[in-house]
Amino acid sequence: MAGRSNVVLEKSIQFSLLIIEFTELLESNRKFVIAKQLLKSGTSIGANIHETQNAESRADFIHKMKIAVKELEETKY
Repeated sequence: MAGRSNVVLEKSIQFSLLIIEFTELLESNRKFVIAKQLLKSGTSIGANIHETQNAESRADFIHKMKIAVKELEETKY
């Protein structure tokens, strides 16, 4: 399995980079409060997905993925 790509991990990194870029734009327009919240929730998605890679059990994996989904829903809002 070494060298096998993980599309979900790769997309979460790409998404985080886009969130960072967009929040910088918001901050340049003095939208600091929304930028801060968006940065937190938007980058948390990928952090939680990355945590699933070291899940201790199937239940732990599912729990961490559900947290990522909750952060995604918050980011969409």
